[in-house]
Amino acid sequence: ILPSDDTTPQLVFVYGANIGNTYIDITFNSTEIEKDEKHDRVRIVVVNSLAIKFINILIGWVYFLAWSVSFYPQTYKNFKRKSVVGLNFDFVCYNMTGFLAYSFFNVGLFWVPSIQNDYFKKYGGTEIPVQANDVFFSLHAVTLTGVTIIQCIIYERGGQKVSKVCKGLLFITYLFAFCAFIPTCLSKLNWLTYLYYFSYIKLGVTLIKYIPQAYMNYKRKSTVGWSIENIKLDFTGGSLSIIQMILLAYNNNEWNSIFGDFTKFALGLFSVLFDILFLLQHYVFYRHHGKRCHHDENAPHDERCLILPIHS
Repeated sequence: ILPSDDTTPQLVFVYGANIGNTYIDITFNSTEIEKDEKHDRVRIVVVNSLAIKFINILIGWVYFLAWSVSFYPQTYKNFKRKSVVGLNFDFVCYNMTGFLAYSFFNVGLFWVPSIQNDYFKKYGGTEIPVQANDVFFSLHAVTLTGVTIIQCIIYERGGQKVSKVCKGLLFITYLFAFCAFIPTCLSKLNWLTYLYYFSYIKLGVTLIKYIPQAYMNYKRKSTVGWSIENIKLDFTGGSLSIIQMILLAYNNNEWNSIFGDFTKFALGLFSVLFDILFLLQHYVFYRHHGKRCHHDENAPHDERCLILPIHS
């Protein structure tokens, strides 16, 4: 407790005894301070290793770059070929829906103080699992997926259409999001819970979005038109994402942080598993087929013998 007329700087020494975090609440009674500014909170974090903390920051930005750059090879391939034959439209639609949901979750949890307070209450003050690179990645993904959708509209597509199954699932998804929005606006449902619904949407989309593309590759016995560079970068990003979350949980002794953002953990895991499948399709299962037609890859009309669009 300090007198109101004391203007000298005060030093507060904090020594870490155990791994974890806590808060120091500061209250000001001065009449010269606005009411909303009379309370402040300082977060104290004790970690296992400062080196791991900085390594984790580096890993976060590396996988952000890997995942972000992974959108460009497919976009460039489409532009170079002036064709999206070989790229499954269901995959693209699922991708856009998933990243829209993921962006909403990340932005809300990273930038909205009231939602952050709800998170702290629910998880006992543990660290927010969404990092700045998560926010920028998801927003960047929405932008690049939008570019791909435009390419699907203006470039040669070989008669391919979005399947009825995909349309039905997306309709149910958007209807659910709208219906849940109403009780949230009426304060019957808190915003943190509503945001988690979007994280579950992203997780659900991740579980199914690769299936149409993998099935198309299987039916065509070819990966021509599908960028393998995208898969390599996605594999790198997914692996590093998992490593970052594990290191963060270990360093802060907060293993429940993984479950606090289980979407991020599961996203990395499922992405890695499907990336392995695509790598096998490209380099093992259909590698000879790809080599025979490599010289025709930039000429979609010459690929008709080997690329059969899937009609719903």
